[in-house]
Amino acid sequence: MAVQDALSALPQEALVTDPASLEILRHDVYARGPAPAAVLRPRDVDELCQVVAAAAGERLALVPRGGGMSYTGGYLGPDRAFVLVDTGALNRIVEINENDMTATVEAGCTWATLHRVLAPRGLRVAAWGSLSGVKATIGGGMSQNGVFWGAREGPLSSAAVSFDVVLADGALVATGGSFLRDFGPDLTGLFTGDTGALGIKARATLRLRREGKGLAYGSFTFADHRSLFAALSTVARAELASESFGFDPFLQSQRMKRESLGKDARALLSVVTGQGSLAKGLREGARIARAGRSFLDDAPFSMHFIAERREQPAADSDMAAIRRIVAEAGGQETANTVPTVLRSNPFPPVNSMVGPQGERWVPVHAILPHSQLVDCWEAVQALFARHDAEMQDRGVRAGAMLLGISPQSGLIEPVFFWPDELNPLHLDAVEAAHLKRLRRLPATEASSALVHELRAELIALFAARGAAHFQIARTYPLEQGHDPRAWELLRAVKRAVDPHGLMNPGSLGLA
Repeated sequence: MAVQDALSALPQEALVTDPASLEILRHDVYARGPAPAAVLRPRDVDELCQVVAAAAGERLALVPRGGGMSYTGGYLGPDRAFVLVDTGALNRIVEINENDMTATVEAGCTWATLHRVLAPRGLRVAAWGSLSGVKATIGGGMSQNGVFWGAREGPLSSAAVSFDVVLADGALVATGGSFLRDFGPDLTGLFTGDTGALGIKARATLRLRREGKGLAYGSFTFADHRSLFAALSTVARAELASESFGFDPFLQSQRMKRESLGKDARALLSVVTGQGSLAKGLREGARIARAGRSFLDDAPFSMHFIAERREQPAADSDMAAIRRIVAEAGGQETANTVPTVLRSNPFPPVNSMVGPQGERWVPVHAILPHSQLVDCWEAVQALFARHDAEMQDRGVRAGAMLLGISPQSGLIEPVFFWPDELNPLHLDAVEAAHLKRLRRLPATEASSALVHELRAELIALFAARGAAHFQIARTYPLEQGHDPRAWELLRAVKRAVDPHGLMNPGSLGLA
């Protein structure tokens, strides 16, 4: 009754009531959450404020959701009555200001949509999205944080100038000016990485960059993890790559067989049209076609780099420096198909949220200083070795993606694959044609339980090493990584903006 009282004055078009949508919206990539008392999809910012105020008036908890690509419980609600606020309809690009080099968008706009609009103008956001950007929203990226495209600029939240945030009472607060984030204390930064615990982002103004005309690509193989990390860290410290990412042998093999050969032609078309000139595109496309898919078959580890600069000679110079670093570390150059194809189609379908045989998939990650990457990797492998018999018995397999993030840090992201049935979010997000090619596996409780146990052990291992994380939500221990006085300061901020504890309760570990 309280939910109906709270929502009775709102336009009925804002309510999501069909059972299929409700079932999708209570899942994330990894888990199923409690059923929301109601789901609201506001159609504009004013309606978002009304929705939040009405629910808050009835003391209903509010849980914001962006594109649904979370795997850390970001929008899986608390065990109490709550309203899920789906921001998917808040998807407008409000303004692109080429004079001031900013773009203002509503929070439900996807990274792929904004990139598609900016590209013909020769522009991009400073840090311009995650690999799931065809579904992931800008509001979600600012709230969860993350890193991939434009990593040299910093994590996704580093691109933010200001936000319009709806607080728990429905008030709309602007965090800064339209062109400068650093005017006094950084109020915009206060709401980055909050996973919706402090408010619901309605709009974001982002810093723009001129798209580089020069792109160079390099792929390299390594005999062992020590040589790979030596190259990864040295390149990151020198800031030579706009993006750098690598794979261990298992994840490498998974990625090379994930997409069907039928998609290779479309990938080549993206390469041909995405190189800045037709002649260069044709050369790159022909080279990739000759290389085929077998060039990484026997490679223990691989690392892939993209160098982006204003002009091609500068990008080529950076890649030449990367080649020298890799050679000194003991790596060998191979066909650069992976980074070339990926950069030409930066926001592919999210089919990789399931395994190539229809398995379930979930990552877990740690961000560490370069000095600790090798030790952490070896500890992770030792953990897997201790559980090898169980993993073999239950069909649980693990690989890892490795990223150079900044001159200070890198990222280790173990990834699990295991036999289990797909959930409604998978069935909605993955392309229908791709789903048809996959095996439909039954629920496997024992395998899922082992993955849950292994993830928990990895998170504890990372915490013991002082690791940091993106996408904290309800998965990673934030309090443990903070000075007690700093943690109390964060709790005081939470009380100030959300005195009744209504905004995404439990996220960040804030009750």
